[in-house]
This record gives sequence, C-alpha cells and structure tokens, in this order.
Amino acid sequence: MNLKEDDKLPQGWANCMLDDLLITIQSGSRPKGGVKGITDGIPSLGGEHLTYSGGFNFSSIRYVPESFANKMTRGNIQEEDILIVKDGATTGKTAYVDKTFPFKKAVINEHIFICRASKLIDSKCLFYYLISKQGQDQILSNFQGSAQGGINLSFAPNTEVILPPLNEQKRIVAKLEKLLAKVNESCDRLSRIPTILKRFRQSVLASACSGRLTADWRKSHPDIESADELLKRIQQERLDQAKTPAQKSKIQEIYLSEETEDNELLPESWNFITLNKLCISFDYGTSQKSLKEGKVPVLRMGNIQDGEIDWNDLVYSSDENEINKYNLSPNTVLFNRTNSAEKVGKTAIYRGDRSAIFAGYLIRINNCPELDPEYLNYCLNTPYAKSYCNSVKSDGVNQSNINAQKLAKFEIPFCAIEEQKEIVKRVKALFKKCDLIEQRYLKAKTYTDKLTQSILAKAFRGELVPQDSNDEPAEVLLERIREEKTLTEKSSKGKKRTKSKTT
Repeated sequence: MNLKEDDKLPQGWANCMLDDLLITIQSGSRPKGGVKGITDGIPSLGGEHLTYSGGFNFSSIRYVPESFANKMTRGNIQEEDILIVKDGATTGKTAYVDKTFPFKKAVINEHIFICRASKLIDSKCLFYYLISKQGQDQILSNFQGSAQGGINLSFAPNTEVILPPLNEQKRIVAKLEKLLAKVNESCDRLSRIPTILKRFRQSVLASACSGRLTADWRKSHPDIESADELLKRIQQERLDQAKTPAQKSKIQEIYLSEETEDNELLPESWNFITLNKLCISFDYGTSQKSLKEGKVPVLRMGNIQDGEIDWNDLVYSSDENEINKYNLSPNTVLFNRTNSAEKVGKTAIYRGDRSAIFAGYLIRINNCPELDPEYLNYCLNTPYAKSYCNSVKSDGVNQSNINAQKLAKFEIPFCAIEEQKEIVKRVKALFKKCDLIEQRYLKAKTYTDKLTQSILAKAFRGELVPQDSNDEPAEVLLERIREEKTLTEKSSKGKKRTKSKTT
C-alpha cells in the first residue's frame, strides 16, 4: 500500500511514519524462569490479554514479582499508551490504555510493544488509525519470518500513518466514540442470542419430554394407549420373537426390574421406562483402524454435532466384513460413549443420507418400533438426560465413558407412539423457527463485524466529520513534533554528559 499520494488526502492532512509521532517505543520482559505459578505481584500483560476490538481481556492475568517490576526501566504501562503485539499469530493486535484500565501499575512482557505518542497529537486518534484495516495492513507489511515470526523495532519507521490536523483528530475521536459505542452495544446484544437460542432449544426439549408441550393434544386424544399398556405389548412381542428359552429368560429378567424415577412428574398416560425395555440391543462400533480413503465412511464422535450427523472430516473403511457388521440403517440413533466430560453422551440420528458404518466410541441403539428414533434422540439431548450421563459416567485421564449397560438403564419419559410423533412434529417446527432466527443473527453479526472497519475507513478518508480551513495543517503539527523530539534528544544528551562528568 502506498500512502504518499498527497492529492488523495483531505485538505490539511499529511502522511508520515509512525515513528515520527512517538516519544518512545519499547518492549517488556519477564523474570528468569517465567511467570508460571506466580499468583500475586504486578500484572504482566501478553498478547493473549489484548482483544481484536482494541480492548483487554483480563480473565487469565499473569503476574511478575513487585521487586522485578520495580527494576524494569522499560515496559511500564502508562495511560494513553498504545500496545501492539509484536510476534506470533496475533501480531499487530492493538489496544489502548485509557482511564478505565483497572491496574495502578502494570507491565508488558517481551511479546508486546508500548508505543507512546507525542503529547502534541491525540493518541486515541492514532490508536483508531492503527486498528483500522489500513493501519493493520501497514503494521503487518513489516512482518518477518514464518507463522511464529513477527515485527521488530524497525516497524515504526516503516509504518505509514495518515495524520489529520489536531483539532480534526479530536473531532474524529469524539465522533468515533459515539458511533463505536453504539456498534459495541449492538454487538453485545447480538452476542447474547446464541445463548438465548441454546437455552430456548433446551427448554423446548425439556417441555417436549415431560409432556407439557403436548398437553392440549392429549385432551383431544383421550383414548390413546397408555405407557403401561404399550410396555406390556412390547414385552409380549419380544417374548414371542425369542428363539430360545435362554433368550426368553433374559427378556423376562429385563422387565422384572423396576424404575426409580417418579412417575408423578409425568402425565397420567406416561411412565419412566428404562431403555433396555424399549430397545433390542446396544452395539459398539468397529475398532478397526480407519483409512483416509475407502468405500464407506466410518462415523466417529466428531461427526456427532447438535443431534445430527456432520459429514465433514470423514475417515473410511473398505473391509466388507466390517461394512456388513456395522452398516447403519436409516433413522438409527448413535450415542457417543467416550469423550471429554462435557461432551460424553452426545447423540445424533443417522438418517441414511449415505451409506456409513460407526466407530467403537459410539453405540448404535436398536430401538423397538414403538419408540420413535426422533423422539429418542430428543430425549437423549435434554437437560434431564445430560444430568443422568453426568451421574453415571466414569472419568479417566482426559476422557469419560458411559458403557452400554449404563445407557440401557436410562429411564426415558415414555408415551404412546402417536404422541411421540406429535412431539417430534412440534419440536421440529419450533427448532425451525430457531434456525431462522439464527440465520438472521449470523447475517446481522456479519454486518456489525464489518461496521467498525467501515466507520474507521470513513474516518480516515476525511468523511466522518467536517474539515475546518482554520485548523492548523498537519504538516505544521509534524514540524512542531520534530522540534519537540530534537529538544528532548538534546536534553537527554546533556544529562548524560553532566552525569559522566560527575562520575
């Protein structure tokens, strides 16, 4: 980018280098041995504490001993300082230290530059320029090295800056403060929407699987089969299908067990029923090593997302025996039996979009026809089901596990198949509305994400506030800054000579 074409600048503006506007640029340091384990002292900021919006994130603050901070001659943070990340993936990320900065004393580590501007300019205006796309492009044009490279002290004399007259700088800052406050307020409101939608979906599932969602439907269908009647029919059908006395004995044993959940919490025609009374089997998937290419995808725990199958990041199998043994039928619920403590127990329904088998960390639930797989999938994603999973999971190193036996003992809120299907229909309709809101949210977020940069670009094209021909031109301001720096340098050299003579 070339900013040297003065005829493109508004009247009274000037091009200069960042170094022309700075009193000092300096980096920080950290104690020998690092800061790990130090829980008290002087806050030490690194690149992770700067945000892309120009502010700070103090959620994981680090400290240096006060004795170390007191000896630091460089890297002490002052009000109106501009901080810039100097290396790594976030090189160029910039923040401004204003009156809201919470620490009376703080320092930077070796991954940040402090840029301290001349008092003759509005440092906040310079900051706004540096976080604009134009400013960021200028900073990053100095990047050297690989992905973990960065910028060094030479970036300041090689970073071009657009400088308005001082009075216009102040007008620009005042206008930006008002506009960006509104943008930030909009962003804050938008940022709450995903949480609201997540809570709403969870509320819908809780209402659906407790009978509240279909209370009106039951009133208009008083003769539906009760859960007790339906369960007896399922039991008899399974006994009739049993081929050996041993199979019959095992089935009878399953139905002799009693549930522990309180049926009084459910509608009269509902009951809590353990899954093993409503499902034929719970199968583990293949343990064979998957391939990058092959005949059939092998669904893994990463392919289970938000109750659906995510067909990205697939692995494959070409083993015919494995494909035949673990082939999935449409409308099969998969349960993630091994994962992190937060994600273990997530489920998805395989709808038969394409042929697939499943990996060993998943359980295939083979449910009876009287249990709708869509309803089962919804039930297993309710807060009630998550609570059960947390209570029965066994925790290992970095992962938790819920085996098939524990899954089989989950007590599902059970009702007539007709009501299950009505629940599925209503939940889908409500979720569809959520999806529409989410699409609008994403569209609005995309717009607001671009809005800040659009406003900053307008500001530094001279289009945000009116120009005033009476303002002192930026070139005159630059000359005064140069004179100030010359006097400062002479004063500094004089002090050094005096000190040298004294010693």
